Amino acid sequence: MSKLIKDITIIIVLYQENLDLLRNCLKNIKNFKIIIIDNSNNIKLKNQIIKEFEIYKYILNNKNIGFTKAANRVINFVNTDYVMNLNADCIIKENAILELITAHKKYNNCFITTPTFYDNKNQLTDNSSCFSDKEISKNKTKFDGDVCVDWVIGSAILFKKKDIQDIGMFDENLFLYYLDEDICRRARDIKKTVIQLSNVKAVHSHGISKVRNIFKKVYLRTYYFTYDELYYFFKIGKNNSTYDKLKKNIKSYLFKFIFNIFLFRFSKSIYYFSKIKAFKDFSKKYDYLMKEIL
Repeated sequence: MSKLIKDITIIIVLYQENLDLLRNCLKNIKNFKIIIIDNSNNIKLKNQIIKEFEIYKYILNNKNIGFTKAANRVINFVNTDYVMNLNADCIIKENAILELITAHKKYNNCFITTPTFYDNKNQLTDNSSCFSDKEISKNKTKFDGDVCVDWVIGSAILFKKKDIQDIGMFDENLFLYYLDEDICRRARDIKKTVIQLSNVKAVHSHGISKVRNIFKKVYLRTYYFTYDELYYFFKIGKNNSTYDKLKKNIKSYLFKFIFNIFLFRFSKSIYYFSKIKAFKDFSKKYDYLMKEIL
């Protein structure tokens, strides 16, 4: 087992992370090589964590470069055969990680192995599912054994460094959302498999960010989800209605943005502003290509 531990580096990408959640994550994986990269440049958090845990490398970024760029930077740096991307709000035991490595070695053409996720109340939460032209559906159905699936959430995914380099790394045009669907789809396209282990458990608490400014939180979440959704479905070329629907609603969103300001409902106003800005930024970069497709 000790040899398997030396075969893997665990990477954790942070942005204004909750200290207690991060502690709960780290205390279960102390024996592994851990690299943390923080997109919020939180020196206070770094000093606290390296005081309590042995961290192989702790990187601070001066600005939020997004998950994909941060993860790619670390993946290229690691010197182990296996890499696990682990969210700070995810708790997984050491033995569970070793079982993921063992399964990865067992199955031919395996690209990703992942546990089955439960919430804090031990209820099955979002796990694997299948691709859809119009949406990404999520599955909360219990299954038995090891199952080959279309895609899994990226909260605790294990893969070989060489495999993800061969496939082109995480797509850095995606900032935070849809990256797990994207990487699993590309794996499937080259006849690689994604395997979920029903008997290997992880707890995903869907953590609480420490972004104190509610308006900033609404803006960041809405803007990047909207932009990444537009890009992902544009990329796979199967759902131009995502772009069309938002384009038709822009005038309505603009009205709602202004209307909610007058009603002092600033969170809702920022929500609509974020969607408008994401659409405009996406269109500026990709609209000429969309016209060729539509």
